[in-house]
Amino acid sequence: MAGHGTEEHPHGADRLCGAGDRVYSRAVRRGRVPRGDAEPVPCLLELALLHPDPDDMEWLVPTSPQEVMTRLLRGLHDEVSASQRRVGSAVAAFEWYAGLGGPGLGARAQEGAAIRVLDGSSRIQAALDQATEACTTEVLTVQPGGIRREHELSEGLHRALELRGRGVRMRDLYNHVARHGQGLLNYLELMGDAVEARTLDEVVDRLILFDRKVAFIPANADRTMALELRHPALIAYLVTVFERLWRLAIPLTAPLPETRIEGISHREQSIAALLAEGHQDAVIAERLGISVRTCRAHIARLSETLGAASRTQLGVRIAQVGLDGPVEVGGLGPAGAHVPEGRITGAVPDALPDVLPGRGSRTGR
Repeated sequence: MAGHGTEEHPHGADRLCGAGDRVYSRAVRRGRVPRGDAEPVPCLLELALLHPDPDDMEWLVPTSPQEVMTRLLRGLHDEVSASQRRVGSAVAAFEWYAGLGGPGLGARAQEGAAIRVLDGSSRIQAALDQATEACTTEVLTVQPGGIRREHELSEGLHRALELRGRGVRMRDLYNHVARHGQGLLNYLELMGDAVEARTLDEVVDRLILFDRKVAFIPANADRTMALELRHPALIAYLVTVFERLWRLAIPLTAPLPETRIEGISHREQSIAALLAEGHQDAVIAERLGISVRTCRAHIARLSETLGAASRTQLGVRIAQVGLDGPVEVGGLGPAGAHVPEGRITGAVPDALPDVLPGRGSRTGR
């Protein structure tokens, strides 16, 4: 009977079930109840709220409410006393551990507060929300990757709108490829003058700076961990990096510069420079915020334009026309560059698919 009552009536004497309350109340008013009345509520017997009448075993008499209250208070007192003893033991233990620290412990604790590891998206979002609430003047961000998807922009939209409402100015840096995303254009139109955006061929990893006092950067490759930085020296360094990139970047409202080399786009010029540095297709695609397939399609067109029949020959052609240096934002490409004579005007030879996959027309992504 005890097990049956525990499963169907998991409560104590301080919070009786509805049926138990009715039967016990009736027993207190009348002085006793028939044993059959208590069969649906075995909890009353298990909690010793009812017990057999010694004069007639077919009846049950109630334990007085005063006795029940005394029993409950005694149990609560014992629980509180036990909790106090555990708290005292915990405090004593941590005081002992704290005493083991050397003289440099305080400095290390202060440094730890200046560099905090945020593990998990919920902690990262909470820290970003807190920094947003405290921000009063400026937010600087670097947003790597390709086209910004709608859901990516909507995740931080509430913070951006909150900042705009307080008159906070925002400056965002993106890859050039982000220009082709309608989601980003809609976001900037919604934010109005509160946000200024510029683009570069490639940017550093994600960075968010609030009021030049606190910064957030990824702490692992899949961005499930982040670092919250408040160290003044680190913040000053990151601000300097951002400002230098900002000066090199092109306003989103301005067109990308022409390369002055017939048949070669600005993006293909960027790819050529990275190829000249010896980077593989996947690395180039990641740095420019495009897919590997798109990257290879651009390489195929670049080879066709420059008349290269192999990757080795493509590297030579890139150097010959001066595409092996960084893209000049203001100079519109290398001066006096020209396409060498004898360029191939048809498709890349069939012998090249292994080294120049992804042939075809240029894509916008």
